[in-house]
Amino acid sequence: MPRPSLATAQRRHRTPDERAGLTPRRLELVSAASPEPVLPDAPPGQRSAPDLLSHRPALRVDARAVKESLTFAFAGGAPGGAFDRHIDSASLPASTWDPARFAQHVFLQELIVGCLHFTSEGRTYIPSPALLGRALSRPPSDRDTVELRREIFRELTGSEAQRRDLARAYATLRRWVGQLETISISRREGSRRRLDILVAAKEAFDALADGFAGARSGLARLSAFGAAVRETEGYRRLADLLAYDEELATLDVRIRVGSDGHVRDLRALSIRENSENRFYKSPIGRVFTRLVMLWRGYRFSDDELLIRYVNSVFEGIEDDLVALIQLLGDLEFYLAGLALRERARAAGLSVCLPELAWPSGPELARPIGARDEAPGRALKGLFNPILLASSSRVVACDIATDPHDAIVIVTGPNSGGKTRLLEALSLTQMLGQAGFFVPAAEARLSPCHGLFVSLIEQAQADQSEGRLGMELLRIRSLFEAMQVGDMVVLDELCSGTNPSEGEEIFQLVISLLAELRPQAFITTHFLELAARLERDRPVDRLVFLQVELDEQQWPTYQFVDGVARTSLAHRTAARLGVTREELVALVERSKRAHRRRGVEPA
Repeated sequence: MPRPSLATAQRRHRTPDERAGLTPRRLELVSAASPEPVLPDAPPGQRSAPDLLSHRPALRVDARAVKESLTFAFAGGAPGGAFDRHIDSASLPASTWDPARFAQHVFLQELIVGCLHFTSEGRTYIPSPALLGRALSRPPSDRDTVELRREIFRELTGSEAQRRDLARAYATLRRWVGQLETISISRREGSRRRLDILVAAKEAFDALADGFAGARSGLARLSAFGAAVRETEGYRRLADLLAYDEELATLDVRIRVGSDGHVRDLRALSIRENSENRFYKSPIGRVFTRLVMLWRGYRFSDDELLIRYVNSVFEGIEDDLVALIQLLGDLEFYLAGLALRERARAAGLSVCLPELAWPSGPELARPIGARDEAPGRALKGLFNPILLASSSRVVACDIATDPHDAIVIVTGPNSGGKTRLLEALSLTQMLGQAGFFVPAAEARLSPCHGLFVSLIEQAQADQSEGRLGMELLRIRSLFEAMQVGDMVVLDELCSGTNPSEGEEIFQLVISLLAELRPQAFITTHFLELAARLERDRPVDRLVFLQVELDEQQWPTYQFVDGVARTSLAHRTAARLGVTREELVALVERSKRAHRRRGVEPA
């Protein structure tokens, strides 16, 4: 299906009153003849798109669909959020990760909405959950792409000027999209609106060209793109049209004021028309053009002719405008990262770009049985970023496991921070491998082929199995999806059955997992089994962590080596008011209430 022309879009979107005008100032034209649309100097894609998420710059949005949206929006407006769908659907570099295996369990959407919103020029924005969610949950397989993103973050954190230019570029692009998504309701508003869209588009190109001075990372792509656009004939026509709209002529006047302060006389001394602009036409030329067109039988108003000129200017820059739509989503990736950094600092915490211990070969998954020298995992000041969005106290901890592909068994009391630790470890691996900041002051990670996370889920009304059946299905789905070298995070493995059967299944899972050499973290309340595994070491590369307790046996939310001796169920019961004394008191209260109503229990 051919792309609709701007004239077709105008007929569909404009009211009859809007068709006559473009500007309230009645600008004059160079020629009364309808000009042909000006095509870009280069075919689409010849100028590198300002791509900040891929090592090899590419136009990742659907150019044809975006052009159609731009055409209709320029002609008659568009509803709010009309361009978000193009941002959301932009393609991303290839990845081996499958978000279906973990995104829900690590609360990725809650992280984006609650912790990654940012402010630009006094206005708060929530980044696209669809695009940012995919960019974070599908880390690139291409190491160069990951390093591109990390280098951009490094340069942004080291330069306030670059951060300011980034925020300014985003705010300018948002203003431009806001103009496109404004629907005119009158001829006068529609006329001015189109020129305002072109003004905002020029400001966006200028913000890119004039910003990011001295950038050495991928940010240099922005200034290079802006400078390249400025060299095109389409941009020069845009600048000339807007200059002519802004300054048709200069008028010098003399004002005579009386003793009472009132103006007595106002006299024009000179009028200088903007004759150097390409859109200027002398008075005689304008009259001659009108007479020629009337003699040929054509009747055009000045505004109708100007519409055609403005349309041609818009179409001359349309290919470059498509790239700006893509850029909006790319900028949100980095603004969201900077927002996480500032939010953590406000809470007295730190984020970092982790050290990534990439494998020596092309594949992330190391061969089974290989004994390379990859360093172990080391995290200092690790915290759960989701807690930043709440009023909860955020406590950082240190985690170190050697080797990197150890199976780590975590034990300790309820409410000791085990589940929050699993969430933090999962998010850290995902964010770090996506080239993003991780929630830790210092971090060393080994990239993996994929991530599988399974936390305890609430029972569903339509579930086909009981709790044990659901647990076994969870284990089955793990081995169906898992590949060698994946990271596996399991909360309370085999908690859905009696201890003897659960321990048998637990040992089976541990022994088979070891053959696939995952980076694994598993929590359990089978303390006797964990102690036996620590003592007998039936599986290679087992590491044991436990929740640290203070002198009063309260969790410190830190983790130390070893296996917990008790789950402190009595302490949790006391904290929640589930002791014999308190339950007896509740029973007696219920009996007294019955007696007061004259109903004695049998």
